[in-house]
Amino acid sequence: MTSTPLESETRTAPAVGAAPQSDADPAGPRKPRKAGRQRAANPLANETRFGYIFVSGYVLLLLAFGIVPTLYAVFLSITENGVFVGIDNFVRVFGDYRFLPAVGHVTLYIVFWLISLIVLVVFLAIIVHSIRAKWLSVSIRFLYYIPGAIAGASSVMLWLFLLDPTVSPVAGLLRAMGYDSLIRTVSIDNLPIVFTVIAFWTGAGSWIVIMYGALNNISNEVIEAAKVDGANPLQVALHIQLPMMTKWISYMGIMSLAAGTQLFVEPRVLSQASRGVVPEDYSLNQLAYLYAFKQGDFSGSAAISITLLVVALALSTIFILKGKLFERD
Repeated sequence: MTSTPLESETRTAPAVGAAPQSDADPAGPRKPRKAGRQRAANPLANETRFGYIFVSGYVLLLLAFGIVPTLYAVFLSITENGVFVGIDNFVRVFGDYRFLPAVGHVTLYIVFWLISLIVLVVFLAIIVHSIRAKWLSVSIRFLYYIPGAIAGASSVMLWLFLLDPTVSPVAGLLRAMGYDSLIRTVSIDNLPIVFTVIAFWTGAGSWIVIMYGALNNISNEVIEAAKVDGANPLQVALHIQLPMMTKWISYMGIMSLAAGTQLFVEPRVLSQASRGVVPEDYSLNQLAYLYAFKQGDFSGSAAISITLLVVALALSTIFILKGKLFERD
């Protein structure tokens, strides 16, 4: 059956708006390459690659000095001379007459330390942030930060002079409180307060600077709007600044909790200076040290260390959940 001329034109005519086919390209027109997307993807790939490079150093150090020692401590805590014993090491350590007093000492110190740190650091940071004179604010922050440069054993040695009424520049205050010798000042009942004062003097300044930076992230428009609505400085602090600093406060609580559970240098130096008034097994870290290097019981020492780790992780989880640390605003 032959087709009519009209039907032939209908079959061969290109569609309206379609590009004409050329003899050189029988497959039709090629789609243009999306060069823009490829160019845009390259910088992202480079940033990702450099990110992995920068993080790799931390990951290696974390593996070498964090993960591997922790796994080895777990292995030691559940074995005895290479033989699996389950929780026997933990039961033996928990039954030690020195364990519960050490737990009580560390717990009391952490309670005093965290409460004083969180309350006073946030209060002082808000006070410094409210100072309008820039030179005065910078000077105060610098003075707060200076004690942080004297850390560890050096800080404890400095406090030995401050706590000794015979040589202390505040001897009059110590004597007025009834302390006429270093032995009475560092009696075991006073140690939680003494360690709290030392830790606060050493570490609070840097946290005040950090909290000051957190306050700077709060929009001035929000503060001014609250003041226009009639809020006084106390109401601004309680209802605006504190809620917007929750994540920073949680972070401070986690880091300070981790440092507080590792109490070791302060009681050890005071024990040597007071000739045994401060016991060598005052803290859990000291007890772990005695197990490992005085008794040769590395399994018991590892059991104490793992116990500290588990407790610190559990308490840190509470700070994370309550402070919504990993939630986006």
